[in-house]
Amino acid sequence: MRGSRGIIGILLGLASGLAFGAGGAVVKPLLEAGWSPGAAVFLRVSVAALLLIVPGLIALRFDLRPLWRAKWTVLVYSVIAVAGVQLAFYASIARIPVSTALLIEYLAPVALVAFAWARTRRAPQWVVLAGSVVAIAGLVLVIGPAGGAIDPVGIALAGIAMLGVAVYYVLGARDDLGVPPIALAASGVFIGAIVLGLAGLTGLVPFEFVLTDMSFLGGTAPWWVLVLTVGAVSTAFAYVAGIQAIRMLGTRLASFLGLSEVVFAGIVAWVLLGEAIGPVQMLGGVLILGGIVLVRLERPAVEPVPLEIDLVPVSRTDSGSSHAREPEPESAAAGHVPGPATSARIVDGP
Repeated sequence: MRGSRGIIGILLGLASGLAFGAGGAVVKPLLEAGWSPGAAVFLRVSVAALLLIVPGLIALRFDLRPLWRAKWTVLVYSVIAVAGVQLAFYASIARIPVSTALLIEYLAPVALVAFAWARTRRAPQWVVLAGSVVAIAGLVLVIGPAGGAIDPVGIALAGIAMLGVAVYYVLGARDDLGVPPIALAASGVFIGAIVLGLAGLTGLVPFEFVLTDMSFLGGTAPWWVLVLTVGAVSTAFAYVAGIQAIRMLGTRLASFLGLSEVVFAGIVAWVLLGEAIGPVQMLGGVLILGGIVLVRLERPAVEPVPLEIDLVPVSRTDSGSSHAREPEPESAAAGHVPGPATSARIVDGP
């Protein structure tokens, strides 16, 4: 059952990466037609919220108390992991090259490894460290280094987006909240759409729309077809599948599996937009997948065996006096705990 759960989790993670990665190819015609990034993100999140609100309520059995009990987690997830990532990323690419912003944003898996290392003060297993190095090397090859002047504000904004992605994986793994994955995704995009809408109304993020037909899948289609596609597939489905994969695989493996989004984005752009993939990008994709495999080989931590106290029942003689059963030799005698009518064996580890 564990093996089946792992395979399903990996498939869901890859499906989420494919859905997220395809979003760029779908949104690109909107941006080329004159849409602002903020407007495109707001509508894709709003469409996802409309599609998920009813399934989310059904998953909650129309009982909003679990959401209220987890309100702070849901709020942080919505504001930081959904709206915050989008706002920070698009604000960063206004100042630094897109490739640089992507490279920083997708350092989230390595940041999670470093955070776990600092928190537990235990070095990760060598396969995790090797997987991190290999995956990041592949990421650099796929995205490509960018030249030009370094803008500190743009770098900082990309770093904020990276932290938001890390929060997405950490909070997505919280299966103790009593909130189903589809309900968490629904509440996340719903609140995220409100935050993005307020950002547009206040002028923090420019909103520009061009309501006309545009190129799509080798032909032309109305603008709303592209918005519905990116909202349903690359947002609603991607978030639900991603959260479920995180809960099945854990934060670390799921975060590295999320790097497949970069590989899928290149493949989809090649198929739909005719943007060729060079041998360097292919090698980078292979390295990313190799890094994921190495992280998947991480052995589970050995949990210490809890302390067990075996209380031995008291035997009584006919005269009414109490006598404890003779303890077992060696370790049992060494672990004897005196009591009024009991003896004890302490089993301390394997």
